[in-house]
Amino acid sequence: MTKQHKAFQFRMLPNKEQEVLLAKTFGCVRFVYNQMLAERKEMYEKFKDDKEALQEQKFPTPAKYKEEFPFLKEVDSLALANAQLNLQSAYKNFFEGNAAFPKFKNRKAKQSYTTNRVNGNIELQEGHIKLPKLKLVKIKQHRKIPTDYKLKSCTISKTKSGKYYISILTEYEKDIKPVSIQEVVGLDFAMDGLYVESEQGEKANYPKFYRQSLDKVAKEQRILSRRKKGSARREKQRLKVAALQEKTANQRKNFLHQQSKELASTYDAVVTRRLGHERNVSGPSLWEKCSQQRLGDVHALFSVQAKRTRETTCEN
Repeated sequence: MTKQHKAFQFRMLPNKEQEVLLAKTFGCVRFVYNQMLAERKEMYEKFKDDKEALQEQKFPTPAKYKEEFPFLKEVDSLALANAQLNLQSAYKNFFEGNAAFPKFKNRKAKQSYTTNRVNGNIELQEGHIKLPKLKLVKIKQHRKIPTDYKLKSCTISKTKSGKYYISILTEYEKDIKPVSIQEVVGLDFAMDGLYVESEQGEKANYPKFYRQSLDKVAKEQRILSRRKKGSARREKQRLKVAALQEKTANQRKNFLHQQSKELASTYDAVVTRRLGHERNVSGPSLWEKCSQQRLGDVHALFSVQAKRTRETTCEN
């Protein structure tokens, strides 16, 4: 038996008071992250010529800022601790060459925070979830979490359209049995259909969701550009544009999930190749087409679906 992890995402419906506290938590997490990043950069500039002294320096922690900034005590302390862990992961990825140097977060970027389950502070209770500081929050639980799944942590996020979601990470044990590879398929990138499979030469028939919504989004964006900045009408129109863009993203995500599930259920192994086509295209039209094809996402989602259905593989 091996330990596996699975996340369940639900729509969250907080009340007005909870929305205020969520906004404070998003802001405090971002504030702590930026403060720690700024201090690390200052520390490096100060001791960059003396590597021994630089290694002896202790990195700042969220607890350090609570005396100077009392408003940090109003939010979940575990959310601030996870901000520190996220910064450490960002530096680790940078030094390993897997990511660029960490950047400062701003309020217009994605708003989210993660909190951990400690001593039963997170519990599911009949259409509600108990969270630190927020207490009971209403959720749309469209599927049940098995009783043998242990809750590990929760990530609360807010979309551009003002919707709240919670992703519940669970841990469970699974007996993984090796599968002999018999059915194998190869996927090749296709500009007009996402991919072409090697067995029958069929395409994925990827619906052009972005193209279908382009005229409507452009119309709403023109209306948004004429609204006065800072006005209530502009904010209302901004939410309308964000909702349209979010719908397109959700349609694409749903289609990719369906394709990856079908591949995982049909084949024992899937082989793809990365051509670096994004670097070789010329002109805005071809670049737009390539940016809408998500063969890399199919690869990533297939790996997830394979763990859920059976022990299949996906190779590049």
